[in-house]
Amino acid sequence: MSIRQTFSALEQRQKQRDHRGVFGLFILLILVLTLSLSAGENWLWPTQWLSSEARLFVWQLRLPRAIAVILVGASLAVAGAVMQSLFENPLAEPGLLGVANGAGVALVFCVMFSHGMLPVWVMSLAAVAGALVVTFFLLYAARMHRLTNARLLLVGVAIGIVCSAMMTWAIYFSSNLDLRQLMYWMMGGFGGVDWRQIWLGIMLLPVLLWLTFQGKTLNLLSLGTLQAQQLGVSLTTWRYILVLAVGWMVGLSVALAGVIGFIGLVIPHILRLCGMTDQRRLLPACALCGAAVLLLADVLSRIGLYAAELPIGVVTATLGAPVFIWLLVRAGQIR
Repeated sequence: MSIRQTFSALEQRQKQRDHRGVFGLFILLILVLTLSLSAGENWLWPTQWLSSEARLFVWQLRLPRAIAVILVGASLAVAGAVMQSLFENPLAEPGLLGVANGAGVALVFCVMFSHGMLPVWVMSLAAVAGALVVTFFLLYAARMHRLTNARLLLVGVAIGIVCSAMMTWAIYFSSNLDLRQLMYWMMGGFGGVDWRQIWLGIMLLPVLLWLTFQGKTLNLLSLGTLQAQQLGVSLTTWRYILVLAVGWMVGLSVALAGVIGFIGLVIPHILRLCGMTDQRRLLPACALCGAAVLLLADVLSRIGLYAAELPIGVVTATLGAPVFIWLLVRAGQIR
């Protein structure tokens, strides 16, 4: 067997393995979704979903929340994978460019100046606007000063630190109860999500689906600037498009559920450590895995304490960090 035939056979075997992994993640998401719709103070299993009690708890309360969790989890994981490939930095994640904190600043100032009188949809649009302002500023700085990926990443980190400081000062000197409650929500949570907020998730969906199918382009971009240009891919143009798409998804995610860490950073790494490296299968796998992990974390945040709800960011870190460390140690032993 020639070298080319051997390589083709290995590539086909890896492709089949990746497809089995994506299908397995889809089945996992369905199982976790079933658990999410069943779990709560009143457990309602699938055999009870047509009862009168289930009309309120399952279809009016739990289903819109589960849909929002799935869309946010998928968006954050895909955004993390895109950023790590685009910036060639394993630590890149959706909040690293300061976009999430930009959305948070917009929310904080909305509550502070309106004394909590603004409707939810106005605050949601303000969060999206804050995220897009930061995104456009980054793109403007990159274009005017010809920033490299590394410098653009550092500018984003600096913007995130400034925005975080602004939120901290605003809340520290405020006696507004709504503002303090908002800070708790900014730790991540889906407690207030119902069918009235699902339009934010619908706005997420087109960009999420489009990004999921950009694996071929990301594979070419990962070859380097010169090689990508030789293959007809403009790194500058695609960097603007991808950063704008990530900013849009992060802004909507913050508007829907607050700032949620871990998912965008770790989910792509976990899948790569499991052997899934081709972006054409990695991005769909990230969407399914991110949705399933965040949905499981949401279930644990709801049932972890009696008559209280844990911040979902705490749950994701507690749930995923040990698994991530174990995978890193295991990968080191294999090498």
